[in-house]
Amino acid sequence: MSDADLALRALRLLDLTDLSDQANETGTLQLCARAVAAPGTVAAICIWPQFLKLARQTLKASPVRIATVINFPAGNGNCSLIGSDIAEAIADGADEIDLVLPWRAFLAGDAEIAREMVTEARGSCGDKTLKVILETGEYPDQAAVRAASELAIAAGADFIKTSTGKTKTSATPAAARTMLEAIKVSGRPVGLKPSGGLRTLADAKTYLDLADEIMGSAWATAKTFRFGASGLYGVLADIIAGTVPAERTDGAY
Repeated sequence: MSDADLALRALRLLDLTDLSDQANETGTLQLCARAVAAPGTVAAICIWPQFLKLARQTLKASPVRIATVINFPAGNGNCSLIGSDIAEAIADGADEIDLVLPWRAFLAGDAEIAREMVTEARGSCGDKTLKVILETGEYPDQAAVRAASELAIAAGADFIKTSTGKTKTSATPAAARTMLEAIKVSGRPVGLKPSGGLRTLADAKTYLDLADEIMGSAWATAKTFRFGASGLYGVLADIIAGTVPAERTDGAY
């Protein structure tokens, strides 16, 4: 596969993201425009809840899905507002919910609160897509990543996602491998979303190669695999257009 073909494959799996502290309406409109621009539409955008209505109005004629974040980025253990927050997000136009697992509580031994939150979110999402963010960069070892993956899958996640992009360590190949292995063993149609720190075509290739190796070459579609990134978009678009950019870091996520 040529670099251009690989870049187009990755672009179509991208959740084009703006979860920066500087996010605003102008930036949201620009994000929406990039999501549907040549050389091809991305899978989704991922934005703060307060910009959902604007994005829905802007993308109403587009196949691009709209994702937002809940319990983000802290991953608190309070389940009381999860249902109402998700209901409001869906009413405002969200197709997909990216929920942060209460990972600190989970790592402290309180798996029940983590299970309760994902179960509550699953019920509140209805037929909308639920992605559960594990925050794997904060875990002590791959056994913990495996246990969190299994919990999220069993409680109803449609995707398991590596990271918020707000901690020192985001997606890693080791965590992605562990998560893919948990998905395969589960036998459920659950997807993977590596997120945070993805900035080059080589980064994208690493994770696609893992998916192809563990799940099979036909598995990674927009229904089962996403990249969560902001800066990756420009790199992929440049490669598809035939220019080879210098190393770019035009997004922290």
